[in-house]
Amino acid sequence: MYQQAILQGGNMQITSSQNPKIKAVLNLRKKRTRDETKQFIIEGYRELWFAKKTQTLEKLFYCKEFFLGENESTLIDFYKKQNVEIFECSKKAFEKLSFRDRPDGLLGVAKQKIKDLKDLKIKKDALFVVVEAIEKPGNLGTILRTCDGFGADGLICTDITTDPFNPNVVRASTGTLFTVPLVVTSSSLAFEWLAKSKIQMIATTPAAKQTIQEFDYAKKSALIFGSEQYGLSDFWLKQKIQQAKIPMFGKSNSFNVAITCAICLYEARRTV
Repeated sequence: MYQQAILQGGNMQITSSQNPKIKAVLNLRKKRTRDETKQFIIEGYRELWFAKKTQTLEKLFYCKEFFLGENESTLIDFYKKQNVEIFECSKKAFEKLSFRDRPDGLLGVAKQKIKDLKDLKIKKDALFVVVEAIEKPGNLGTILRTCDGFGADGLICTDITTDPFNPNVVRASTGTLFTVPLVVTSSSLAFEWLAKSKIQMIATTPAAKQTIQEFDYAKKSALIFGSEQYGLSDFWLKQKIQQAKIPMFGKSNSFNVAITCAICLYEARRTV
């Protein structure tokens, strides 16, 4: 028999792993539930810290027994001032809640926020990343982290097959899901927006004649990457846009898409 959440010290307290609020969060691991509720899970101190300025947190669950430092209470107080529902969990209840092998005692539920293409800011030397049909949450999260590290002005996900609000994307991004402007759209709409905005488009493919070093990144640019298994589709490869490859010196003709993105962004930033 589960125990209802009870009020203690100003926060609601949950002691049972069978509590309905725990079960509601666990359901957010399913894409269908995330789509229906427009909510998602943010787990971890760093992720919740990055989320402060851009996300609308609705609930925050914590367990002091898992805290790793001394700043967790400051973060909890911040969200309390934002009128977020705060729940203190028993160790058993939080272990049920957590998606991680080694939780750090903080987990939130937030409303999903996605930008439109028209929301992206275009600087004279803007650098955008376009990814088509990315399948693996870990790769999408790593690409977000890479975009943040190299100061990309936005990540445009086209024909997406993985949910950007999957807990594995949030975890792999280490919170940069909340620092990089993210757009989810179709390839056709992305191409139309890039062309209308007069942004130099560079499609990455092993079949390209030019290398990634041969382009001028001082002008507005978009680097375009394809799916893990198939690379870019004919939609992009048949457009009248530039193509680039990374010089390879071994037997393989390509890298993992997240590594490819990192190499290309490094080159783009190095030459400006």
